[in-house]
Amino acid sequence: MKQPRAIDLFSGCGGLTEGLKQAGFRVIGAIECNHLAVSTYEANHKNVNVWPKEIQKVSVAQVRRELKLKQGQLELLAGCPPCQGFSTITTLNGKRKRSSDSRNDLIFEFMRFVRGLKPKAVMLENVPGLAKNWRLKLVLTELRRLGYKCNMKTLDAADYGVPQRRRRFVLLAGRGSEIEFAPHARNKVVVRDAIGKLSRRARNHPLHKYEERRSEKVMRLIKRIPRDGGSRSSLGKKNQLPCHTNFDGFKDIYGRMAWNEVAPTITTGCFNPSKGRFLHPTRNRAITLREAALLQSFPLSYSFSLEKGRIGVAEMIGNALPPEFIRRHALQVIRTLARTNG
Repeated sequence: MKQPRAIDLFSGCGGLTEGLKQAGFRVIGAIECNHLAVSTYEANHKNVNVWPKEIQKVSVAQVRRELKLKQGQLELLAGCPPCQGFSTITTLNGKRKRSSDSRNDLIFEFMRFVRGLKPKAVMLENVPGLAKNWRLKLVLTELRRLGYKCNMKTLDAADYGVPQRRRRFVLLAGRGSEIEFAPHARNKVVVRDAIGKLSRRARNHPLHKYEERRSEKVMRLIKRIPRDGGSRSSLGKKNQLPCHTNFDGFKDIYGRMAWNEVAPTITTGCFNPSKGRFLHPTRNRAITLREAALLQSFPLSYSFSLEKGRIGVAEMIGNALPPEFIRRHALQVIRTLARTNG
């Protein structure tokens, strides 16, 4: 079989594309409307035809024409429609409610491309909340009507060689054949494996070498937190910040990662210890953006645009798909295509 081709919808900064390429796919097209993400994507994936606009403004006919694709020729259509709309929201009183975000309907834009391209395989990734959303039933009904056999499950990226806990809903669909999920990794990849030994090049990189500005009071708190997995709760109320002693939620904030465990989910607040367990296991600082990218399983050489500062980079990293997680499942897609299509 020739090198299989893929298109990445809602590509973000390129985590999904990176995983597909590592598995052996040739990614030929991508759609993404965020300028900063497009800039980062194009810097790392120079030979991909990118449409830098909202997906609603891109026609399937245009994509087929510019990529010289006929219906049914594409091996894989993959994507992750913006997932904030399917996430649950925690209110101040601890209750959780479902978002009515209009981005929920972007999953139907994904299906518009499935109908127009009729790829041999489909990979759809999202937050676990999608599994209980009524829109998924419509998607599955249409996929089956088009001749796809669907396999879906909520998986933890930590089971697939990614050094962090990250639960994601994954749908794999093959036209005429079922695609199995990748087997679990034999061993967990932990924080030490990912960031324990950074090269000199990384130490001098702007995403790794920068100063943190924190008050003396906060720095004293950080220094007291026990190394290698310690939590602020071990300090007693007297040594915590007043805002922490009067609030019982979000127990992970100002907590340290543990060397021999996987990291917590890397979010858009990953460089701020007030947003979660994002303190370095032994150093008195939060993890750097370069460390956050490594914990997401991005290669050390992957570049991120600093056009909008560290906050912009953190948003891209936190919203990205872990390349290693994608790579393993993409290999399953390739094996199935090779077996069924020669």
